[in-house]
Amino acid sequence: MNSGELSSENDHSARSRSSSRREFLGRTIGGGALLAATTVLGNELRTAENQAESQTNDLPRNPSSTASATTADLLVEKLVEWGVSVVFGLPGDKVALIMDALRRRQDKIRFVLVRHEEGAAFMASGYAKFTGKLGVCLSTAGPGAVHLLNGLYDAKFDGVPVLAVTGSPSRALLGTRFTQGVDTIRLYDDVASGVYNELITGPYHLLSVADVARRAALARRGVAHLSFPIDVQAKPLADDDESLGADVQHGTASSWMPQIEVPSPDAVRAAADLLNAGRRTALLVGQGALGATLEVESVAQRRAAPVIKAFLGKTVIADTSAYSTGGIGEFGTTASSAAMRGCDTLLIAGSTMPWLHYYPKPGQARIVQIDRDPTHLGLRVAVDVAIVGDVRRTLTDLLPLLEPQVDRTFFEQIQNKMGEWNRALHRIETSSKLPLQPQVVARQVSELLAPDALVAFDCGSNTFFAARHISMVPTQKLAVGGNLSTMACGLPFVIAAQFAYPNRQCVAFVGDGGFTMLMGEFATAVKYKLPIKVIVLKNDHYSRIVSEDKALGIPPFGTELQPIDFVRFAEACGGVGFACTRPEEVRPALEAAWRIADRPALVEATIDNDADVSPPDDYLSRA
Repeated sequence: MNSGELSSENDHSARSRSSSRREFLGRTIGGGALLAATTVLGNELRTAENQAESQTNDLPRNPSSTASATTADLLVEKLVEWGVSVVFGLPGDKVALIMDALRRRQDKIRFVLVRHEEGAAFMASGYAKFTGKLGVCLSTAGPGAVHLLNGLYDAKFDGVPVLAVTGSPSRALLGTRFTQGVDTIRLYDDVASGVYNELITGPYHLLSVADVARRAALARRGVAHLSFPIDVQAKPLADDDESLGADVQHGTASSWMPQIEVPSPDAVRAAADLLNAGRRTALLVGQGALGATLEVESVAQRRAAPVIKAFLGKTVIADTSAYSTGGIGEFGTTASSAAMRGCDTLLIAGSTMPWLHYYPKPGQARIVQIDRDPTHLGLRVAVDVAIVGDVRRTLTDLLPLLEPQVDRTFFEQIQNKMGEWNRALHRIETSSKLPLQPQVVARQVSELLAPDALVAFDCGSNTFFAARHISMVPTQKLAVGGNLSTMACGLPFVIAAQFAYPNRQCVAFVGDGGFTMLMGEFATAVKYKLPIKVIVLKNDHYSRIVSEDKALGIPPFGTELQPIDFVRFAEACGGVGFACTRPEEVRPALEAAWRIADRPALVEATIDNDADVSPPDDYLSRA
């Protein structure tokens, strides 16, 4: 057989396989013999294409007036109506009609193709973290829906609004263990608990629930999930027998306004009395206090109170503020620990900081907590006055009732602690020691950040160095895998940041372990020509796990990584890579990466595997 005959036979075989797959999928959507009266996928796809060619892609403002619109059309029109500009996802046969609806509306909404569904969910979560808007991710049924879960739990744990859209086999095949037939409604019962989780049964059903799902995600700051069987995606509105009757209208209120929780005046007065009675007051602020910089510093000034920052609240006030004591917890500062140990009054504003043993001991301090979510009140430590309210609004109401703290001895003591801490950090950050110390890299990154930079951190030992040695201000934005503390999130977060803010500097600071989990998404950044900067701390170990093993008195095991040349990897993907192994090489490598404007740039920093990740007191003594 000659090559021409072989090619012809292969082509025929490929066409046969393609035809067989189309027929199979068509029977699947129609339910085979179970739904013999319905059309097959091939016909439905051709019908959708013909409709797209015979009329404009635009649907009227009220999509329910367009009888030819399918459920998939109506979903995408809803996304456009809500102002959603980007959907992160990966296609599959169980979302084929939704993908086609996106294809026909490329001028209105962008679909970002990822390499792994987990990356899509992280991007949706990161987008919500950076913007405060609804993040949206899309996956097919079964394995795709399962892959979304880690990123969705990140959104759930950190309280950001995300809508997950998944596909499903035809309704007639649900519950039959059909291919990819995972029960996503039960699967998502926990991750979407208290928010929204619904199987869509038809176009009119979608019109009834879509806005409800969006409002629930935004108002409750969590994950809403809508699952679409493939036959439902294809169903035209005109063919839907509306059970409510023709004279009943569906609610389609797509507008949403955030609720500002107004605190009870009595609670504010009680909080003021408690704070005024204290002599050594401290503030603990978290992500709920973001946007309340002026109010936080005003309260701190009035009560001579050091401001302790949970990691998610790192940009509430500047790290360089006279009131800031930096972070708290295992990668916090000695000044923050001393403030917690020494205070007799604590004001917690928008934080559920999880390091329990860093809170004041029972009986040590009286505590006021402010949070918009009443379930957060008293979650970590017993409180004396609990206020349900928006942090900024509550502090505004509280401030006129606060008396000036005349005795500033406690504040000055903590300031001295912070000065001691900063001097020690400076010695580490300017070290010429070899192997390269990661603190040197973190400090150099910090100095190159733009005033409005968007920064993403991964989880691991790199988090310690980022939290302590990268200085940030309120005009910058931060995304990190906070309460879930998952690895792999840094790269997807920074990709989402660049899509959300294409004209701003976007930087990821990650470890080699977390980066390799989803490093295929670097190719996603190349595909879309995103000028992100990715700094990879390379030590070929899960070094945070090593330190935890040593703390437990057991020898590290299963923590050594096979080395990867990340510079060559970046170049193989179509990006740019730079390397540094010595202190004097760090700044030139970073500046070279910073100059790249048309594609992603990666800096591989080979660092000391034994770099210190101790809790604050030990960290200071070793410094």
